[in-house]
Amino acid sequence: MLAVLITGAVVSKGYQDEPAVKVSDSGKAVWFRVGKKVYDSQSEDNRRWVNLNIKGFNYMVDRVKKMQLKEGMYINIRGRLDEDVWMDKSGETRRSLYIVAEDIEYAGGKSKDESESNTAPANQPEKAPLPTEAPGEFTGYESFGGTSFFDGDD
Repeated sequence: MLAVLITGAVVSKGYQDEPAVKVSDSGKAVWFRVGKKVYDSQSEDNRRWVNLNIKGFNYMVDRVKKMQLKEGMYINIRGRLDEDVWMDKSGETRRSLYIVAEDIEYAGGKSKDESESNTAPANQPEKAPLPTEAPGEFTGYESFGGTSFFDGDD
């Protein structure tokens, strides 16, 4: 399995005026696309969009519905990479990668609506401030036992 973590991606507009988030007739699957701007020195303004297909099954459908996910919202997704394989009308084998969402949450960015009105959308909760120090005695690194490559003899 290839684990995937996507942070600060924006839910993309639906294709040809379709809804941005689609739910199957059975209610057991949901799919949508997200986009993320990345650095690319060969692109105009050194930035380009990477667009990814996202699918969710069973409990993820309820989660997406409760979040009232829509175009322009910024989200974080944890999931795994998978591949669809099918035969097109000409008999050629086609392939497409997608992310199977295992967890999803709101990100700290502004949605398109929020950018225009300067007010937070009602369905996107306020983010709690990050802690300034680690809880308890945690120092940021704990050994799993044995020797550590951090403790080399340099």
